[in-house]
Amino acid sequence: MSSDTSMVSSLPRWDVSEYFPAVDSPEFRGAVEALRNRVSHVRERVDALDIRRQSAVPVTPETIAAYEEITNDLNGIGDDTRTIGSYLHAFISTDARDAVAPAAYSELEALLVNLANVRTRHTAWVGSFDAEALIEASTVARDHAFAVHKAAIAARHQMSEAEEDLSAHLSISGSSAWAKLHGNITSRLTVAVEFPDAVNDERAGTTRTLPMSAVRGLAHDADPHIRRAAYEAELRGWETVGVPLAAAMNGIKGEVVTLNGRRGWSDALAPALFGNNVERETLSAMHEACVASFPDFRRYFRAKSRLLGHSGPLPWFDLFAPLGQGARSWPYPEAEAFVIDRFADYSDRLAGVARRAMRERWVDAEPRDGKRDGAFCMSVRGDESRVFMNFAHSFNSVQTLAHELGHAYHNINLADRTTTQRATPMPLAETASIFCETLVTTAALDRAAGADRLTMLDAFLENASQIVVDIHSRFLLETRVFEQRAKRELSVEELNNLMLAAQRETYGDGLDTNQLHAYMWAMKPHYYSTRSFYNWPYTFGLLFGLGLYARYEHDATPFRRGFDDLLAHTGMESAAQLGHRFGIDFASVGFWKDSLDVCRARIDDFVATVDEELARRS
Repeated sequence: MSSDTSMVSSLPRWDVSEYFPAVDSPEFRGAVEALRNRVSHVRERVDALDIRRQSAVPVTPETIAAYEEITNDLNGIGDDTRTIGSYLHAFISTDARDAVAPAAYSELEALLVNLANVRTRHTAWVGSFDAEALIEASTVARDHAFAVHKAAIAARHQMSEAEEDLSAHLSISGSSAWAKLHGNITSRLTVAVEFPDAVNDERAGTTRTLPMSAVRGLAHDADPHIRRAAYEAELRGWETVGVPLAAAMNGIKGEVVTLNGRRGWSDALAPALFGNNVERETLSAMHEACVASFPDFRRYFRAKSRLLGHSGPLPWFDLFAPLGQGARSWPYPEAEAFVIDRFADYSDRLAGVARRAMRERWVDAEPRDGKRDGAFCMSVRGDESRVFMNFAHSFNSVQTLAHELGHAYHNINLADRTTTQRATPMPLAETASIFCETLVTTAALDRAAGADRLTMLDAFLENASQIVVDIHSRFLLETRVFEQRAKRELSVEELNNLMLAAQRETYGDGLDTNQLHAYMWAMKPHYYSTRSFYNWPYTFGLLFGLGLYARYEHDATPFRRGFDDLLAHTGMESAAQLGHRFGIDFASVGFWKDSLDVCRARIDDFVATVDEELARRS
């Protein structure tokens, strides 16, 4: 036990003290007050310049000056908001019992609601211009040409000015409040885990109350009895909070259904596609390729089940079971060094970002009570980021570290962009992270043998199956929840049944259909946001990243020249435009199948390795 404590205590926590000494410090309060004044000023100017939807706005020196003034002001406010908001989130995400940061964040949200009306009016006003004439006449408009063209479409999907303003204010006690409820419940949820007598350590025969994040972490435990006990305890835990979480789901989805209808969107997916700069044909092509790959992933699940000693399909509680006798642990310093070295194989610039992240304490890797589950990277100021993860001394955690540092590298390439130009949609936000993760995974597999190789293959396929197979189940669930929510609220039982049906449809005979996870709808925070269909962009990102990696392997030199430029333009071009930079047609099923061939090859490798191992044992 003492060695485990030592390993955890040696893990880094991030440092955000360079931004403000404390949330209740005069410096932080001064920054918030300065932001408040900037918001008040831009509101006054928007009123004075009568910036709002019009039948047509002529391109004159006066309107050009007004456009440039307000656009520049909004970009500056966006920079300040990013720093203040990320600083607060650094506390909120790592300490559920911190009362000061959430209060300050609530104050920030109230302040930004006043800005939402300004942004709405600005979008409607810009959409009233002849876009090409404005771009030709204004340097600032040329720099923001993509946003100018999008404003013309967005303006057509706005409610009246008064309705948009009311919607923004009501969101604080509506969708935002429901999302906070989900976060507060899930981060504070504790569960009693009954460790069976068969467990081979001091936990045998005991009952321990653990945070839900720790219980979910036991899915990776080496002891199969613990994995099953944790799975059963997790389901019991979610059941205790099913009613309030169903209320949150119904509240958010109901709000989205109402607003989408008022804004003239054809369905709940349409605004998500527009916001992500992806065409419906592209999503359909990607999903077609994914569905065609499900039989291959089921081969992976069945092979893993055989290796674990099951006579039938893989039970849910063994989805994340570690494989290989004696597969080594990854101490955090070794994980750091491996990631940096693999990044250096690609470029000194990429490795330099990782070294800087370690040196300047960008990473919070220590799992602890009150810290939320999962991993993310947030841009804070300029080219600076902070990386959040829960390091578990496994190769999965090494991959996660590389993935999140890839986001930090992306942020470096966006550092000189304005807030508007930085607005990278989710499908493209995963580009650098998946590429960096693939750099590390491929190199590790090339160096590994025996149990380590089996473990690494499993780590890649475990992650890929979650992104391709499980995320498709989430897409199906959200689609069906929206269809039902348009008619009435859904009960906990109905949400469970929809979740199970989606899992059976995607996992098929790869998993034991009697041992699935009915409460995945309750666990995933992505459902609890007005940013609907949050999950499929991860699939897009994985397959785009794998496709880009294949092009890197084919011809590294021109790829390096073009990759950073691509990353710098992810908020300034559509997905299709960015794909064309590397000869990629996203509307072609063939591109997605080619990317999935990387997964198929590793599935073939995994199945063959499992067969060899089982033959050796017999």
